[in-house]
Amino acid sequence: MNLFADLLASTKAAPTSPPVVATGPRIQKGRRGVEVKSAREIATMRQASHIVATVLREILAMAAPGMTTGDLDAHAERRIREMGATPSFKGYHGFPASICASINNEVVHGIPSTKRVIQPGDLLKVDTGAYFDGYHGDSCVTICVGEETPEEARRLARVAQESLMRGLAQIKAGNTLMDIAGAVQDHVEAHGYAVVEDYTGHGVGRNLHEEPSVFNFRTRDLPNMKLRPGMTLAVEPILNAGSKACRTLRDRWTVVTVDGSLSAQWEHTIAVTTDGCEILTDRDG
Repeated sequence: MNLFADLLASTKAAPTSPPVVATGPRIQKGRRGVEVKSAREIATMRQASHIVATVLREILAMAAPGMTTGDLDAHAERRIREMGATPSFKGYHGFPASICASINNEVVHGIPSTKRVIQPGDLLKVDTGAYFDGYHGDSCVTICVGEETPEEARRLARVAQESLMRGLAQIKAGNTLMDIAGAVQDHVEAHGYAVVEDYTGHGVGRNLHEEPSVFNFRTRDLPNMKLRPGMTLAVEPILNAGSKACRTLRDRWTVVTVDGSLSAQWEHTIAVTTDGCEILTDRDG
């Protein structure tokens, strides 16, 4: 999931956040400093992330024209709770649902609705999280709905997924956050797309959003922090087919491309290891 805390703090987002409601865990913003998780903590995060991966695998299989994004949200909440977890997103700073469902030019934080019917050819981003035994898992997929999805949308989704994997390939103890950012940016721009700079990946664990911010582009604002075994991160490249510029709609959540171009996103929660990373939200596991 994208950095809700950054969204709420940004002048580009809603001017005032609604109060947190009591339908989900009362998550606080990440504390200062980067947490290194113990083996026990990572084991718990592995369980939370497995729940997320299971739900997204099911949604990938079931999403079809004629369904509503509200149908997908109801399925996600029911399954998360059946597996003994709580939806991470629902109630987080007032967000009203268990998934973010963003279609076509919607970049992030789309609010699912029983009135929003999925159409043939839609490019659908589904982002969700699960809170299990005190820890979160967080992941996002992009779905090409039906055979009617244009090749330009399929290509954007493919490059977005590839850019995520290029970033993950840079993760190992001793490498840096800038290594991730550079790998993502280079792959995206080599294919003529723009990296969305308004939203980043993040640390994840006891809080849904923790330090550090995980940028998808090179920037002087990013401390070139070295990765250490036990760090847990949500890495999530977001690509636009046109301009990187985004704006927030009047619902104070849904972010869209300014030029109306398509947007795609993929995300995994990972744990840094000595010689690589473990993808905790791996849907093939």
